[in-house]
Order: sequence, then C-alpha cells, then structure tokens
Amino acid sequence: MSKTKRRKVFISYHDEDREYKDRFARMMRDYIIDRSVKVHDIDDTNLKTATIRQKIRDDFIADATVTVVLIGPCTWQRKHVDWEIGSSLRDTQRKSRCGLLGILLPNHPDYNRSRINPHRIPPRLASNWEGEDPYALVHKWPKKRVTARIRQWIHEAFERRKGTPPNNGRPQYRNNRSGNCSAGWKS
Repeated sequence: MSKTKRRKVFISYHDEDREYKDRFARMMRDYIIDRSVKVHDIDDTNLKTATIRQKIRDDFIADATVTVVLIGPCTWQRKHVDWEIGSSLRDTQRKSRCGLLGILLPNHPDYNRSRINPHRIPPRLASNWEGEDPYALVHKWPKKRVTARIRQWIHEAFERRKGTPPNNGRPQYRNNRSGNCSAGWKS
C-alpha cells in the first residue's frame, strides 16, 4: 500500500467507549491529526447545549477532513453522536464536509456476526451507508492491530467526499434515545 497523507480526524463516540477512543488515538497517532474533543477541552459547567455544540463544530469538526464514528452497543442512541455526524456532513463557507467512516467495536452485538444490522448503528450513519455508492463505509475493528488497514479506510473516506453527496436529511436527535441498546432504532 502506498503511503497516505496524515488526515485531520474527528473521532465521534459514546463516552462508555472512551477506552476504544483512547486506544484508536494512540494506535493512529503517527498517521492522523486527532481533532477530537479531549476531556477538559471545554469547560461545560455553565454552558448551554447549543454553545457546547457550536464550540465543537467551530473549534474541532471545522478543522477535520474525516469523521470516524466508533460504534459500540449504545452509540446509536446518543444525541451528540448524531449531531456530530450531521455537523461533519455539512458543506459550508467556513468548512468543507468531512469524509465519514464507521468502525464497529468488539463490544457491539454484531461484531462477531457476518452481517451488521443497520438499526444498531447511528441512523444518520446508516443513511449514508446504504446504496450502491454510499457516502460512508462501516468496517469492524481489526482483530489484530493493523494500522495500515485503518489508514486505508480513512484515506478512502476522505476520497469519497468527492463522490456521492451525503444524506443529511434525518431530523436531528433532540434527546438521547432510551431502551435496549441491542434492539436498535426503529424507522
């Protein structure tokens, strides 16, 4: 495989999967520029949700070229993951849209199955994973530490930005979804 350029990557994840986020960032540190929000980057004690979202959008996502969604069992339920994917897909004067890549984590109920149930991944990601020429791709976390494969996935997500336009038409989550994580979302 040819050497690919380092990409600015925003990592979207559910806080319960922080261990995987940290492992991903460490494993890829020589190949990506991590544009993710780190603990204590934003003092949110007295900030409104809209202000926090604006800071994430303007200070982190706006500088990224690819968004990687780490998909654990409950990631599909999280309003901030939905919002981060939606913000990543917007093409504005201030920022170009990001490429989109989903990585199914080993703790996800579909990880050891031959097929991934699209209702167990974030709906906005699922909408962009469908069809013959999808905007986003979803892969499974490699069983062996294979950074070259993940680098290729990130590069492909970056290149896919130029093809099929993304589907960002779903209504934005107002609240986290509740219920059994492994049941998935309903249309």
